[in-house]
Amino acid sequence: MCKPFLTLEQVKADPQIHHLIQRADDYLATLGYTEHGFRHAGLVSAIAMNILKRLGKEDRQVELAGIAGYIHDIGNLCGRESHPSVGAILAFQSLKEMGMGFEETTEIMVAIGNHDEPTGIPASDISSSLILADKSDIHRSRVRLEDPSKFDIHDRVNFAVTSSFLRVTPPDITLELTTDTAIGSVMDYFEISFPRLVMARKASEYLGCSFHLDINKQRIW
Repeated sequence: MCKPFLTLEQVKADPQIHHLIQRADDYLATLGYTEHGFRHAGLVSAIAMNILKRLGKEDRQVELAGIAGYIHDIGNLCGRESHPSVGAILAFQSLKEMGMGFEETTEIMVAIGNHDEPTGIPASDISSSLILADKSDIHRSRVRLEDPSKFDIHDRVNFAVTSSFLRVTPPDITLELTTDTAIGSVMDYFEISFPRLVMARKASEYLGCSFHLDINKQRIW
């Protein structure tokens, strides 16, 4: 009898995974970072799955992208700079304990280990979908601070964005933002996001698509 595949829902329900996501987000909160908890995990998971689904990839590949997206930031509990590599190792151990096969586990490791700039690269379809999903999550709901006078540039840029949507219409992938430029300017956005946009472009190209950026219905990229 074939061993059943580990599902995204099983990963979401696992107490260990839940704790890793929570503690990683707690750590980032102490550093003043924007939200990287269950909201971000769930959204990145859903977007990564949608990308591959829209590109006609196999169902299992779509689900693996969802799993990678859900747990991609667990390495943050051990430090921000090393979180992709630490996250890949933690994912390997956790998924192995949950019964995921070695080949699928290594695919998740590749994606998590390469999802962030400056060292990450699109190294597979799953990896590319994770990069695009992660870099497209910019929104005011990620800002933790309530007092705008205490915002840094990351808070300002995120708080300015009232709507963010990654539109996948092969051969184009477009990040569509609606932003209040009185709060955060387009230049502010590019100051913190340019390396992420370059990474998103490379990920799109890996998937055989062109990447675009629209801000307030104007084509920027």
